[in-house]
Amino acid sequence: MTPTMAEQEFAFGNLMDITERPEIVFVKGHGSWLVDHRGKRYLDFVQGWAVTCLGHCPRVVTEALAAQAGQLITPSPAFYNEPSLRLAALLARHSCFSRFFFTNSGAEANEGAIKLARKWGRRVKSGAFEIITFDHGFHGRTLATMSASGKPGWDTMFAPQVNGFPKATLNDLASVEALITDRTAAVMLEPVQGEAGVLPARVEFLRELRALTTRHNCLLIADEIQTGMGRTGKLFAYEHFARSADEAPDIMTLGKGLGGGVPLAALCAKESVSVFEHGEQGGTFNGSPLMTAVGCAVMEAMVAPGFLPQVAATGVYLSERLQELVGEFGLSHERGWGLLRALDLGAPGAGPATAYARDQLEKHPGWENTGLLLNAPRPDALRFMPALNVTRAEIDLMIEGAKLALRAVL
Repeated sequence: MTPTMAEQEFAFGNLMDITERPEIVFVKGHGSWLVDHRGKRYLDFVQGWAVTCLGHCPRVVTEALAAQAGQLITPSPAFYNEPSLRLAALLARHSCFSRFFFTNSGAEANEGAIKLARKWGRRVKSGAFEIITFDHGFHGRTLATMSASGKPGWDTMFAPQVNGFPKATLNDLASVEALITDRTAAVMLEPVQGEAGVLPARVEFLRELRALTTRHNCLLIADEIQTGMGRTGKLFAYEHFARSADEAPDIMTLGKGLGGGVPLAALCAKESVSVFEHGEQGGTFNGSPLMTAVGCAVMEAMVAPGFLPQVAATGVYLSERLQELVGEFGLSHERGWGLLRALDLGAPGAGPATAYARDQLEKHPGWENTGLLLNAPRPDALRFMPALNVTRAEIDLMIEGAKLALRAVL
């Protein structure tokens, strides 16, 4: 007799041990909900770290995958394919950028942004190669993107790291200006530092930073891997500060939500800085029709009338509900843009709260065989990245579960 999924033994030890994982095997997902191999349901406010922006297995994604898989999966990046051309046109129509290179991950897109800025510095600015980045920033896990990141300890983890990434302080313009030299090619930042605990850059700081980079003939690179694709209530976070195309970044990177769950990211550039020559950038699976067809479906959903205003309104509602938790538990504060938010506990406890919400809520009436997935990017902060079409009822249920978890651990 074939064992049921719940009875099956999984060979957890065959995977590389690269992070702490509970022995939960997810087998099914729909919208804001996941189901594990034992049949337990989980309300998901992580969504693959803001990846499944339309929820798990949305029809537009599954239909795009099925339709494209029956036509063409990949012809090689040495040839054009229709979905990649269509996605590039959609992005150009709805942004300040005109040139796009599609990648498989955000780190790969950021690696491309670093290469492009250095090539621009060599061609336009007498060999300038340094890229000023920020303490606590996160840009990926390749050697160059780890070096660009400002996570504590990352400068020695795989030393020697890639040099040329002096670190400034977010929202401190003087700290950036002090680092600018004739070697500076660009300044690179996340409009909201996600892994640092959802720390937003101030709009005025971003405008002043754009003016500073223009004055010193440096590029501005916006890492919108987490903030792009509607996450902040606008299609791209740079729209919160850029009042014209001139104020927009010179380079932007996208990922996570761009693919709605499939591996797709993008390096986006203005025409004037798109200086790669043949052979300098590429990749076997970059811009495959299978992935970019999904990107088209996600983009079309994002720009549909009423979608982004609804995201912004839902973000306000989530903020209001989180502020209630601040008041009830005497916490520090809540912060964020749109549906990328954090609850600052003011003291350690986020890790135990996420574990309790995942594993122990089912002990409470109304939560039988049900858990809640939250994220703790820092010991004192909970991060919320729900699907952009999350309902208010699901937010209310999350708040109820978070209350139970916080009462148990604080």
